[in-house]
Amino acid sequence: MGVIETLALGMGGAWASGVNLYGTVVILGLLNNFGLLDLPPELQLLGSWWVLALAMFLYLIEFVADKIPIVDSVWDAIHTFIRIPAGALLAAGAMSGLDTGMGDGVQTAIALLVGGTVAAGSHFTKAGSRAAINTSPEPFSNSIASVAEDVAVFGALYTVAFHPVVFFVLFALFVLLLVWLVPKIWRFIGQVFGNARHPSVAYAQTRAQQASTGTGLPKLNLSGAGGSALPPSDKPKLPPE
Repeated sequence: MGVIETLALGMGGAWASGVNLYGTVVILGLLNNFGLLDLPPELQLLGSWWVLALAMFLYLIEFVADKIPIVDSVWDAIHTFIRIPAGALLAAGAMSGLDTGMGDGVQTAIALLVGGTVAAGSHFTKAGSRAAINTSPEPFSNSIASVAEDVAVFGALYTVAFHPVVFFVLFALFVLLLVWLVPKIWRFIGQVFGNARHPSVAYAQTRAQQASTGTGLPKLNLSGAGGSALPPSDKPKLPPE
């Protein structure tokens, strides 16, 4: 493999593992076994049929769990400790076939750091987006997002194997999207969970929003007689002079 192909494999494998690790293992292993992609010696293990069978089994579990609201976020939280290290190892394994003249130790350390960073970026983008989607009451957006993520992983690894230059163009676009999107996602999630921890703040924000739109607060039943009454006013009425 040339320099561009090796770098594409390292960065593409790390990025894809941050989104869907088991699908990444299956695709890379099958491409290697069918002679469509030559994996470096350190990654030949991915072509083992035992590894592929286990990865396929876990992929099927993730395929189902990834489409269930809340379950997908729990799954992502657990895989924070799996996808990121795996992405780092994939990048290091890919870079092992490249002679940069920096020495094996330095080259491996840099590959681990860069690969782990790339995997973390794609993983937290996926996890944050899913957490935001889970605030929606309808269940279909989870399935749509899950299918879109799988298609993105398959497409990214296809470009890695057959069009590495195209992959780097797409990867650059992802980095730009990451810089723009991640702060917005985490700000939104912080607001949601911040309000959950402070109900009084959520109530005050609701009152302010209703006051600005002129809708007013819903009537409260305080009499117990089936009627309704408005909540007490902030300013008590004074008796007439």
